[in-house]
Amino acid sequence: MSTQMPVGDGFRLSVCSKLCYAIGGAPNQVAGSAASFFLQIYLLDIAHITPFHASLVLFIGKASGAITDPVAGFFISKSRWTKIGRLMPWVLACTPFTIVSYFFMWYLPPFVSGRVAWYLTFYCLFQSLTTSCSFFPYTDQRDRDSATAYRMTMEVLGTLIGAALQGQIVASAHISPHCTVNPSAKVYMIAAGVIAGVYLLGTVVLFLGVKERDDPYALNSDRAIPFCKGLALTMKHGPYVKLTASFLLISTAVQLEQGNFVLFCTHAAGLRNHFQYLVVTILVSAVVSVPFWQKFLQRFGKKCAACGISWMIPFAVMLVTIPNLILAYFVAFVSGLSIAASLLLPWSMLPDVVDNFRLQNPHGKGHETIFYSSYVFFTKMSAGIGLGISAAGLEFTGYKPGICRQSDDVILTLKLLIGAVPAILILLGLFILLFYPITEESRKETKLGNVNSYNLLLYRRKWYC
Repeated sequence: MSTQMPVGDGFRLSVCSKLCYAIGGAPNQVAGSAASFFLQIYLLDIAHITPFHASLVLFIGKASGAITDPVAGFFISKSRWTKIGRLMPWVLACTPFTIVSYFFMWYLPPFVSGRVAWYLTFYCLFQSLTTSCSFFPYTDQRDRDSATAYRMTMEVLGTLIGAALQGQIVASAHISPHCTVNPSAKVYMIAAGVIAGVYLLGTVVLFLGVKERDDPYALNSDRAIPFCKGLALTMKHGPYVKLTASFLLISTAVQLEQGNFVLFCTHAAGLRNHFQYLVVTILVSAVVSVPFWQKFLQRFGKKCAACGISWMIPFAVMLVTIPNLILAYFVAFVSGLSIAASLLLPWSMLPDVVDNFRLQNPHGKGHETIFYSSYVFFTKMSAGIGLGISAAGLEFTGYKPGICRQSDDVILTLKLLIGAVPAILILLGLFILLFYPITEESRKETKLGNVNSYNLLLYRRKWYC
């Protein structure tokens, strides 16, 4: 669970506040990236459950997290402010259970018949407990974009840390080209313990460094929008629908790349000795490129920056058709650039959508909870469907856990899941984004309109009182 720090009008965020706020979003990415890259191959080659059952675990787990998001949004919108804010009590209450569920998600139980239920239970718990309860900073547009860039940089760094730690620790379970090494589940438990410690540390920093403040544009007497009514209004808000539909497809493509990349390197590209380094290359590229994308979107606009997401398409297709070690590292570097753009842009554009909605509904507050929780619901659900279908495709084509060489049909399926399918999804997502109506000029007009609306309401309230 992550939180952001709203600040009052005229209040500027310090660098320390931005860093703590950013670090607070990293633990979910550390744990989530390890699961995205390695959970599927762990279920197949370590736990030895069938691809069909793995697809059920992945889909139902993601679906449970998706369903929990709007439910959590409902209860949080009904929560009262405490001395430590509205969101922070939820974060602190969920963290111990999140850590326990994450650890047991990588534990290999001694029984065989109930393993599917075991992993399904703890993966669902983990996904549900890490429900995203994110708010954006109520501050100047440039300051807000800066805070978002801090957060995205730290979250991509968290993704790097999670995948790097997991990859380096568990590599010994998968590197043998002749299957002479029996995969060990102990290394996965060690990795889980390390990442659980990182999760706890990030939550402590968040608690100590982030202070919540209420929406300055909503008067104290304004009532929060009822959740069901707010959800209906959200689904009718054109900019939100277009943005969500676009990044729903793009995030599904990224999830397919992450979920099948290690399997592709191991079974289809002959790169089983390099997969952990390729994963690190992807994420290092993503981390160092976030400041570049932040400057790019400030100068050329957010819709223009979205074109960078498509950079990975031709190179991924080349890797699928011509597997080569040097090309693989180059593809990993370019993919990192695209992944950074896909992570930064939606969280940079969602606050603009919320501002646009606020301008049209100036008397309500609490709507940002609905926007963020419903957005995460759709992206998690689409990712769950994509991962479930990909694992089911491996089952259909005859994937055999633990064998040295998979069939040609399985290899072809892995190539499609890395190349053609993500390419189609990204292109469709970018096509929908062409119709996204919020431009740099309209953002400035919306900001000015919100300030004027707030001042007018405040003036009327004082006049009639």
